[in-house]
Amino acid sequence: MGSLALNPSLPFCIFMRDKERLNNLFFTLITDRNHCKQPFIDTISLALKGGVKTVQLREKGLPTHELYSLACELRKITSDFKANFIVNDRVDIALAVEADGVHLGWQSLPFPVVRRLVGSERLIGVSTHNRQEALQARNYGADYITFGPVFDTPSKTGLLKPTGVEEIQKLKKEIHIPIVALGGINERNVEAVLDGGADGIAVISSIMQADDPEDAAKCLFNKIVTLKCPKILT
Repeated sequence: MGSLALNPSLPFCIFMRDKERLNNLFFTLITDRNHCKQPFIDTISLALKGGVKTVQLREKGLPTHELYSLACELRKITSDFKANFIVNDRVDIALAVEADGVHLGWQSLPFPVVRRLVGSERLIGVSTHNRQEALQARNYGADYITFGPVFDTPSKTGLLKPTGVEEIQKLKKEIHIPIVALGGINERNVEAVLDGGADGIAVISSIMQADDPEDAAKCLFNKIVTLKCPKILT
C-alpha cells in the first residue's frame, strides 16, 4: 500500500465509525468455499446462528459477477442476524452491496484511495503479520487490524511463521485500535489468545470445515463471552 506519513487526526477517525460494528469484530468468520463440509450458504447461516458477529467474504479467483452474487446473498443473511459484512480487497463489491467495510492486504489499493472511496462511515481493516506492518496500518488510520498467524494453520503452512501470543501482548502496548487475532485458533487455544490481549478472533477452518458449523461457532462464542466481555471499544 506504499508509505504514508502519519496524519495526527487519523486515530480519532475511529470514533466516527459505528461502535457496534467495531464491537462485532470480536468474533469473525473468514469464508473459504473450498473447505466447506456443508453447503457454503448453509455454513455461513449456521455460523451466524451459532454466534458469529462478522463475516468477511474472502473468495479469491471468483469471476466478478459470481462474487457480486455471493456478496448479495451474504449481505442479506448478515443483515438478518445484525452482523457485520466485510468484503476482502474488492472495494467495488463492498460498495455495490453496501457492506459494512472492506479488508485490505498489502497488495490492495492504497489506503488513502480506499478511504476516499468508501467514506468515513465504513470500516477499513488491514491484514498484518508483524509489528512493522501493524504499526504502519495504525498510522494509515485503519479501524482495526488482523494479526497472525498466531498458530500453525493449513492456509499459511510454509508461508508465514506463527507469531505466538507474545507478539500480541507487545503490540497492545503500542496500538490502541482493535487487534483481531487469526491463524490456527480453535476452542482449545482461544483462551490463551484472548488472555494475551487480542480484542477478538477470526477463524476459517474451525467453522468452515466443521461437521456442525453452528455447534462449532457456539462453542467458540461461549468461550469468548466467558473469557472476555465482547466490547472492543468502551
